[in-house]
Amino acid sequence: MLLRLCAAAFAVVSYAAAQSAGPAAWRNDLAPIATSDWNRDFAAHLLERAGFGGTPDEIDALAKMTPSAAVSRLVRFTGADSSSLPPFDESGVHDPGLEPFPESRPAVTNMAKEKGEALGIKVKPSGNRRLQPVVDEFFYWLRASVLETNRVSYWWANRMLNSPRPLEEKMALFWHGHFASNEAKVRDYRKLLAQLELFQKQGTGSFRDLAVAVAQGPAMLSFLDAGVNVKGASNENFAREIMELFTMGVGNYTEKDIREAARAFTGWNYVDLKFVVNKDQHDDGEKTFLGQTGRFDGVDIIDIIMKQPVTADYISGKIYRYFVRQDLPPELQKQLGAVLRQNKYQIAPLLETIFLSRDFYSPASVGTRIQSPVELAVATYKKMGLKTIPGVPDFNSITGALGQQLFSPPTVAGWAGGQSWITPGLLLERANFARDVLFPDISFLPPDRYTGGGEVRRVGQRIREGMDISSATKDEGKDGEMAESNRNADRDEEFNTRYGSFRGSQMAIERVKAIPRDTAQVNLSRMITDAGVQNTTQAVNYLIARFMRVPPGTDARQKLVAFLDKELGTSEIGAARTYMEQPLRLVLHLIMSQPEYQLS
Repeated sequence: MLLRLCAAAFAVVSYAAAQSAGPAAWRNDLAPIATSDWNRDFAAHLLERAGFGGTPDEIDALAKMTPSAAVSRLVRFTGADSSSLPPFDESGVHDPGLEPFPESRPAVTNMAKEKGEALGIKVKPSGNRRLQPVVDEFFYWLRASVLETNRVSYWWANRMLNSPRPLEEKMALFWHGHFASNEAKVRDYRKLLAQLELFQKQGTGSFRDLAVAVAQGPAMLSFLDAGVNVKGASNENFAREIMELFTMGVGNYTEKDIREAARAFTGWNYVDLKFVVNKDQHDDGEKTFLGQTGRFDGVDIIDIIMKQPVTADYISGKIYRYFVRQDLPPELQKQLGAVLRQNKYQIAPLLETIFLSRDFYSPASVGTRIQSPVELAVATYKKMGLKTIPGVPDFNSITGALGQQLFSPPTVAGWAGGQSWITPGLLLERANFARDVLFPDISFLPPDRYTGGGEVRRVGQRIREGMDISSATKDEGKDGEMAESNRNADRDEEFNTRYGSFRGSQMAIERVKAIPRDTAQVNLSRMITDAGVQNTTQAVNYLIARFMRVPPGTDARQKLVAFLDKELGTSEIGAARTYMEQPLRLVLHLIMSQPEYQLS
């Protein structure tokens, strides 16, 4: 049954969605719509795609503009001052001695033995577990970076919710999936924050300049192993990905092109947060790349890539699929690529062409896009009229359960998107998200203050019980004996790895600022009262119109009304005014659990 619902919702456009779109003949037509075509449904559609949806007031304000003025406000930020948005409030958890951060615990202890210190921590001259403070510091930073990255996610999500420039954040989300790098590999929230701020600042500007800045950014240099890309032993990771994923797509270059490009990027590295070129590690020899020969460096390689017609086609096509629909005919992709080339790779003119086009408002495009988990969560909160992202449920946990946790893309290819966001299991998780927002878990434990289960918690509990470190860190098997692997790990008595993991986590929680843990402050009773709703049919219609871009069919709508009638014991809103909040939340949960709710 659930599979049939998925197929019904996502394989075709509903009749209701088609009714709010333009003529079918507009499909694949990049000609701009006329002012006379503009209406409230089109304004709502534009806000959904170029942002994260809107409240009724925000939609009405956009609908009063001309289409060109509305698009200019979103793309060019005309009249949209974002200077009041607060910068990220850092916890101050990075210690200067942490740089350069070793790749593993064995690497850091070996360094400490050889040099007498590591991570800014000196080795104890004598006594028990001489290297323990160094090991503690290693695990401290691993945990602190994760916790601070989660705070960056909250800061970003609040910008998505509140920014008067929603497209700035929507484009940053696009580039985050395009130039993907994750915290698990980078292990430094500062590098990821700098990359995000780059996406926000340059997301609608020059793609060429953005590509160079990303390639020289410590986040990407770390993620794709720039440190081992040196003269005479070039590493092809970045050279391959910049062509395959970031600019041209598969099939438009050779393996020789990859090798030659890798040589050009040799010596590119970073020191802390600063890009550097180590000249002694750079291969300055002659290279032949995509038919051109010269003593190229990395910037030269990127400039040659930008001269390839396929690059503009590839990037414009990916942007189109992100904002419009997955179905993109080759002829339309070439037209979009021409727009990007003619504007010297400036992204804003391409977006204006797309958002003003008849194609964007055609039945093929309206209500046909599956929202990503981050988009779903932020749009839900925006339509509820919230001003902050709730701390309960945890934003990172819920989006992660739905398949898209910020700063944790699964691979360098980012997230697949489209129908990969929806499976029967993920559709149930989306309904669970709605439940957790409307009916918060009173047993919630904040993940940034509590380490649930696992080794760290077990060690912490034993320490609290008064055990010494050796006893507290034993992992006993079913027969009561210490596991052989743990005996091997503890042979070096200069430190205890499991205690270091516990103590490092403890130190991180002490220093990283807590995420506020308020619940969603939503009042549906006031919402429908302010809207002048008189009966349950009007209440259901109002909630559907406010929260869904693709409304359910007549039968589903009637069942929602009947459900609300039963829960209220009346069809008159006035008679149920003192107790209707719970029933309204129940019916909104049902609305948000509909397959159509996943579409924008």
